[in-house]
Formats: sequence, structure tokens, C-alpha cells
Amino acid sequence: MSNGSLGKRRDFRSLFDELDGVALWTASEPGKFEYISAGFEDIWGVPPEEIKDDIGKLIESIHPDDRDRVRANIEESTRELRDTEYEGRVVRPDGSVRWTLNRQVILQDEAGNVSEIIGISTDITDQKRREQELELLNRIVRHDIRNDMAVVLGWAEMLDDHVDDEGREYLQKILASGEHVVELTEVAREYVETVVSDEALTVEPVPLHSVLETELSLREESFPEAEFVLGNSPSDVEVAANSMLSSVFRNLLNNAVQHNDADTPHIEVSYEARDDDVEVRIADNGPGIADDHKDTVFGKGERGLGSPGTGIGLYLVDTLVTEYGGEIWVEDNEPTGAVFVIELPRAG
Repeated sequence: MSNGSLGKRRDFRSLFDELDGVALWTASEPGKFEYISAGFEDIWGVPPEEIKDDIGKLIESIHPDDRDRVRANIEESTRELRDTEYEGRVVRPDGSVRWTLNRQVILQDEAGNVSEIIGISTDITDQKRREQELELLNRIVRHDIRNDMAVVLGWAEMLDDHVDDEGREYLQKILASGEHVVELTEVAREYVETVVSDEALTVEPVPLHSVLETELSLREESFPEAEFVLGNSPSDVEVAANSMLSSVFRNLLNNAVQHNDADTPHIEVSYEARDDDVEVRIADNGPGIADDHKDTVFGKGERGLGSPGTGIGLYLVDTLVTEYGGEIWVEDNEPTGAVFVIELPRAG
């Protein structure tokens, strides 16, 4: 190897020495390290020199529940000369546990022999902790709150024959609020599934017209006081999305009614198919959205509209549309109201 190549390699390695929570290592063969970056100690709590001298310490630091799986991943990738990626837990000398995402790359010479093994370990402890917290929240929301609300709604429905006309109005408000809570638990589940998913979102051709028709029909049942209109558009248009596309439109349609102060909320849905994408417009006759909130309304936990809602529904919408490779924004409707504009890539 030329002196120039050695210099470049040293510069490359020095970059990793400056990174927190990231460790780089190289080996000429399994178990024989040539280089371990300074970031190794930040994750493992052990100086790199100790691991270089005794590979057994590295194996011992792997969490007992992960040890066999991690060892099998490493051995299989080396035996089959293929790159691998896996997650595992590291037990530090002080007893604390860190999660790592590990990538191992096998380099071969012209004869097909292993010339070098390169590994990168990234500390993902904070990410895993957030995922676990979200999953716990999801279980609480989906099980405890949803079950309790089902009981409340059941009791409230039994009161229908026991209240007068004036009381029935308030009973309907209780039922509507309870159903909204149940709906929010569904949004929370979908949000958690989207955020903590380990897999890249897979898109497929989805018939736009049928998804819109189904969601509009369901919203008509949920909001009998509102008017929903689907404009004339071609029914054979397919967009690149997945089954969660229905959640996008459900949340936008719910938003158009729940934030509407008109006596009769009127929501008109239309779409235009272009060469590469489809533009969907959901227009309402509500109070509209101020210009300084148009960019922030999709933010996590946004409460800028003065609504008691959590804002998680619109955050989920923005997350999904972005994952599909599309865009979403808000425009003003005339004479009043807002228009949510969604651009989705065409399938195929």
C-alpha cells in the first residue's frame, strides 16, 4: 500500500475518533483487530487496547440474551463473505446497558480472499428507549383507555331511553366526545407503528378513488351534520402508497369537520392526475388557518388552531405523505376555510 493510501486511511480513521457514540474497527481476520477507534470506549466503557489484547472481553460484554444471536450473525457473514447488519446490547463494566446498531463489511482481494473486515457500531440506546416508551404508551392507549371508553359509551347508550329531549342533546355530545377519544387511540396506534417500524416503508400501487370513496362514506356516518362531496375525477388513477393512505384521508377529513365552525360543515374533495403525480385537494368552509400557522400545523403536538386536539393526527399525515415521496401544504379557501393539498407520486 502506498504512503498516500496510508495517509488517507489515517485521515479517515481520525474522523471516527472525533465522533461520539460511533466506533469503527478493522481486522485482517475475525478476532484480530488492527484498529479500533476512540469511540469504542464511549459505548463499551472499555479502552480499545484491552479489546485488542483480549477478544474474549468483547464477547463477554455482549448481553447474555443476545450473545448467541450476535455470534451467529458474525460467523455467518464471515463464512459466506457477505455484509451484515444487526442490533445488540452491550453490558458495560458498571452494569449499564447500551444498544448498538452494528454493520460489518467484508472486503476481498482480486483472488476472492478476505483482505479486510470493517465494522461500524453506532449507539442507538436513546432511539431504543424512545421506541420502548412509545410501545408502552401504545399499549396503555389501546388497552386501558380504549377499553374504559367502550364501557363509558355502552353505559351512555343505555341512557338514551331515560332522558328527555333536552337531556338527549347533552347525551349525544357525550357520545360524540367518547367516540372521538376512541378514534384518537386508533390514530395513536398508527402513529406508533409508523415511528417505531424497523423496516423502510414499502409502497405499492393504491387505487386513489376507491380509498377516497370509502373514507368519505365512513365520515358521513361519523358526522351526519356535515356535507361531503367528491368531485368528478378519473377512477383508474393509482398512487404510490400503502394501506395507511386511508389514515391520511381519515385524519384530514376529521380535521376539516372537527375544526369547522360553520352550521353545516361542507367538505369538498377533488383530485387531478398529472404525468408524475396526483394532486388531491380537501377544501372546507371553516375558519381557515392563519398564514403563520400554515407551516407549523403539521408539527408534533401542534395546538396553534386553538383546538383541544393533540395534533398527532396531522403529524401522522405529514409523516406518511413524506414517506410516500409526496408533499402536503395548506392554502386558503374562498370565501372562507382551508384547503389541504396533497401531492402523491403516481404508481408505475
